[in-house]
Amino acid sequence: MDARLQLRVQRYGWDVAASHYHAAWEDQLRPAHDQLLKMADLEKGQRVIETACGSGLVTLRLSEAVADTGHILATDLSQGMINDLQSRLDACDVTHIEVARMAAEKLDVQDQSFDAAICALGLMYTPDPAAAVTAMSRVVIPGGTVAATVWGERRNCGWADVFPIVDARVASEVCPMFFGTGAPNALTRLFADAGLIDIEEHRQFETLVFKSEADVVESVLLGGPVALAVKRFDADVWSEVCQEFLASIKDCKRTDGSYAIPGEFVTARGTRSPN
Repeated sequence: MDARLQLRVQRYGWDVAASHYHAAWEDQLRPAHDQLLKMADLEKGQRVIETACGSGLVTLRLSEAVADTGHILATDLSQGMINDLQSRLDACDVTHIEVARMAAEKLDVQDQSFDAAICALGLMYTPDPAAAVTAMSRVVIPGGTVAATVWGERRNCGWADVFPIVDARVASEVCPMFFGTGAPNALTRLFADAGLIDIEEHRQFETLVFKSEADVVESVLLGGPVALAVKRFDADVWSEVCQEFLASIKDCKRTDGSYAIPGEFVTARGTRSPN
């Protein structure tokens, strides 16, 4: 797929998902975000750039880590996500977070201008994950930190059948790349190829709990990577896709009607060489 077209698919797809994403995924993704923040090990007063920040599930937590004396630049390709995050920042009157729309592969900031670069579950969507990691490395100071979390292997993601289900009706254009960065040692290789050193990688298995059929449908179909594709469905196709998707996760349904879906996350941390 042409990189420019892929960027458009991602930009407008997440514009569509923006109104659903934050509430739909906040609780489910917290364990992965906890691990990312632990490995990033940020300190008060640091300058941090966040790429693919989305609605800000991690952004406000980053700002707490660096405190008022630090600074966060939160960036995302989707204007819808940027607007959603900005509205949250306006509501809580945070002044040390700046928000800007830019692609992860082309960060429009000066070299060596941040102490750390963070990406929470965004590298899977970039046309060139290697370029995105290289950009993160470029903008941190020597000795600075780069840390990122991605979804793990396809076989360990309990909702992964949504991709072929949707692609059978209209190409979502995300399935071929989504699990690539979560393959064994893939994230470590991306970090090493970007010149980072002292690389650590952590794999974790979590159970993602959704309270009802409506919640899991909203999260995966409306607030996730296939949102742009499903927007094109008429009522009959939408109903058909929902039923097929729910059938694909039927073994995850609990007696109270909730769903406990397995998921794997991979987090890596590296340091820019001081030389």
